[in-house]
Amino acid sequence: MRERLDAVRAAGFEAAEFWWPFPTATPGDAEVEAFVDAVRASGLALAGLNLFAGDLPAGERGVVSWPGREDELLASVRVAAYIGAELGCRNFNALYGNRLPGHDPAEQDAVAHRNLSVAAAELPGTVLIEPVSGIDAYPLHTAAQAVAVADRVGAPDVGLLLDVYHLSVNGDDVAAAIERFRGRIAHVQLADAPGRGAPGTGTLPLRAWVDDLVDGGYDGWMALEHVSDDADPFAWRTEGSWR
Repeated sequence: MRERLDAVRAAGFEAAEFWWPFPTATPGDAEVEAFVDAVRASGLALAGLNLFAGDLPAGERGVVSWPGREDELLASVRVAAYIGAELGCRNFNALYGNRLPGHDPAEQDAVAHRNLSVAAAELPGTVLIEPVSGIDAYPLHTAAQAVAVADRVGAPDVGLLLDVYHLSVNGDDVAAAIERFRGRIAHVQLADAPGRGAPGTGTLPLRAWVDDLVDGGYDGWMALEHVSDDADPFAWRTEGSWR
């Protein structure tokens, strides 16, 4: 992890964000302190942190709405609250969780409402709700669906994570979502499509969307969440190749 942080710092960035950085929802104190120390020593700000999201490689996408896993989710909230307080992180992504066979969606939504209400009360910042692509069982595919979840919670510190890659792949109108939910966007993630590569490797009008966000008053972080096999995954920043 420290090597990754150093590479990001060397590339000229000021901050990094992390998926849940521990193998379980309940890391030991030493694990948590090692993470905090590594980020602090890197000189980078922590721009965002996912809550515990289950087994991502196996296809799980969060446990916020999963009956029976409330203890795991809320344990990760307590850890994230500590990390946020130590490092000044203000954005916490709460992946909603897939629909479960044999479970009433309304029951899952009720579990999510309770968990998100607690998370919003305990975390030192904003709880992010993210539409995700590639998993049919994940119920939030559009910006409107994510904002509807935030509205049901009703807490002021629950906002939209605008991941333009996921929204585009899902067929959402990104420009319209920016205009409609401009005041609800709490964090932005960027990748091109198709391929989820660096800006300029696909066909998305990323530059136009970024300009629209900034011109409309957005002053939060914009995080790169793209994949790359290049020796220098950030070379595009100096090549002027993205739209």
